[in-house]
Amino acid sequence: MSFGGFGSTAASHNPNKDIEVPSPPSDGVSSLSFSPTANYLVATSWSGQVLCWDVQPQSGQVIPKAAINLAKPALCSAWNGDGSAVFVGGCDNGVQMWNLGTNQQQQVGQHQAPVRHCTFVPQLNMLVTGSWDRTLKYWDLRSPNPVHTQQLPERVYAMDCTHPLLVVGTADRDILLFNLANPQQVFKQIKSPLKYQTRSISCFPDATGYLVGSVEGRVAVQHVDDSLQSKNFTFKCHRNDSDVFAVNSMSFHPQHHTFVTAGSDGAYNFWDKDSKQRLKAMAKSNAPIPCGSFNRDGSLYAYAVSYDWSRGAAEHNPATAKNHILLHVPQEAEVKGRARPPGRR
Repeated sequence: MSFGGFGSTAASHNPNKDIEVPSPPSDGVSSLSFSPTANYLVATSWSGQVLCWDVQPQSGQVIPKAAINLAKPALCSAWNGDGSAVFVGGCDNGVQMWNLGTNQQQQVGQHQAPVRHCTFVPQLNMLVTGSWDRTLKYWDLRSPNPVHTQQLPERVYAMDCTHPLLVVGTADRDILLFNLANPQQVFKQIKSPLKYQTRSISCFPDATGYLVGSVEGRVAVQHVDDSLQSKNFTFKCHRNDSDVFAVNSMSFHPQHHTFVTAGSDGAYNFWDKDSKQRLKAMAKSNAPIPCGSFNRDGSLYAYAVSYDWSRGAAEHNPATAKNHILLHVPQEAEVKGRARPPGRR
């Protein structure tokens, strides 16, 4: 097994002929987030750029809407409940709230190290941030201080939330589950069922479980309830013979509850966990896919094609590096679940 070089043999960054988003960031794309109320797409970048586009599926147009620049790399983004503002965390150790109506920004959170992930929980009207300072913080935006600070065993590498379930993956392969009805207590803590570093986490839409993706081209399907542990399983993906690639991003379709994985091999693939089968394997891009996201109704899947640092600084040449954001229109056969094949357990 080796950790593979990425798709240098692929024909282009867009072999699936997806919609190209204009004026992408000048450096690697670190997160993509769709508004919960409209087809507005936000991207954050290692350049510190935070960009927003208005996506108009009927005409196929993607129009730049607004932009801000942070002094240091931006690593994560999340929309508030009504789609009026975006939260951005990054390497300045702070969290900014960007009001798209006024184009003003204000700091609403602070950590002692870079903020790797953030999520807004409308049911609590709170922002949750996870940092490399080994803490999880809950923010009521009316107060400058966190409502609660949760100490973690290690740095936050992955995080996702479907109320009332919040799942955090840290360094050293720890997975922590929180029931947001009682966020001050760790509901459950386990070691990842995967042997290698956690790269991504995605909660089931019904909050009964979660996916864990690793740097070693493997995904674990995990259930929260102890009585359902027999339904847990793992599967391999984003591999090419003996080469393995990181599973950088996983997102559930909001209607069909199937999911997509995106990886360092430059591919994104659609899966049905209930029938345990791949629905569609898309053609590979010539560079990694660091992040991806469905829009609110699942009619669009946005993904970035840019370097993901999976092979270190030696593989990155800023002079020649290209950064792209693409929009895929999922076909029903790609995202609608299928019956389990006969004889499959």
